[in-house]
Amino acid sequence: MSKAIEIPLTRSLGAGFRMGANMMKPHFSFKPFPSRNSCGLAALLLAFAATLTFADARADEPRKVDPTSQVSSPESLTVDASLFSTHNFDWFDSQRQRQVPAKLYLPAAKAMPGSMPLLVFSHGIGGSRDGYSYLGRYLAAHGYGSLHVQHVGSDRQLWFGNPLALPARLSDAAQASEAIHRVQDLRFSLDQVLAGHFGALFDQRRIVAAGHSYGANTTMLISGALVEQQGQKVSLRDPRISAAIVISAPPFYGMGSPNDILSGIDIPSLHITATQDVIQIPGYESGLQDRIDVFKAMSSQRAVPKVLAVFKEGSHSIFTDRSRTGGLTANPKVKIATRQLALAFLTGISARNYQSIDAWSHLNAELVARFERLAP
Repeated sequence: MSKAIEIPLTRSLGAGFRMGANMMKPHFSFKPFPSRNSCGLAALLLAFAATLTFADARADEPRKVDPTSQVSSPESLTVDASLFSTHNFDWFDSQRQRQVPAKLYLPAAKAMPGSMPLLVFSHGIGGSRDGYSYLGRYLAAHGYGSLHVQHVGSDRQLWFGNPLALPARLSDAAQASEAIHRVQDLRFSLDQVLAGHFGALFDQRRIVAAGHSYGANTTMLISGALVEQQGQKVSLRDPRISAAIVISAPPFYGMGSPNDILSGIDIPSLHITATQDVIQIPGYESGLQDRIDVFKAMSSQRAVPKVLAVFKEGSHSIFTDRSRTGGLTANPKVKIATRQLALAFLTGISARNYQSIDAWSHLNAELVARFERLAP
């Protein structure tokens, strides 16, 4: 069985797109995924579908935590429900004729208007707004808003319907148009939540983008990754994003060197991965070195903070809500450490004080294979 189930779908930004005055209008010709052999996208997806079980495919959906897996963990994954609230939205972007579901986690404690930081989260392929709840609940319990956006073109709906049509659905999710739509989903969701009932709560100077796998690519795009298309540099950056958290970030294969694409990003970033963070399907493999290369390239020409944490154990999907991936003992420990580091990063970059980040590295030394903090 494959070690993980995500595909770095922004590799398929293989043809250009036009940008209108009010909206980006993608156009593209069909191109296969670049891979280590000559396998085209259709054959790759067919092989992928054949090796994928339904349970493994739905990796981003929340799962009940196995209580026996937390015995050796010093902190429980459970977050006191009295410390946060959740609010579901079923937005519709009429300009794109696209549904944009989202879930907002908020602190239960009353906050002063304009004081609450906001994180906007992008899921991996096949996920939903309900995924990565261990992060949303924890951050909300510690005073942060956490907005989890569902990308309808590459969400859990992929796993439903005629199994024989799964390759076609995955192919659609792999198109350049969907990669662009995902960025627009984040932008649209920010517009909606900031203009809505809870909008006055948020500090618009402290909006952070985050994502896992395909969502990490989405996060890099909205943070300012420059992709070259038909000889032109294209940016999908949203200037409201002040920092980025990328988990299991695949590179932009076939789009140029990582340094050319990522070096100009001018916001702080946190990179989280694991030694066994491997995307592996027939015809394609991406491992830890790719995550390291992304970290090295991102903001390499800018004097901005960035942090890398590589866990000794874990798999690509250990960072989802699944409770059994990456090992029963490691799974809860890695999740707890991940959310603690995210909080330390968010707090530290805001205060320009990195003591909590450094303290995290010492407290989690047994879990971490590699840690780097670069600061101007």
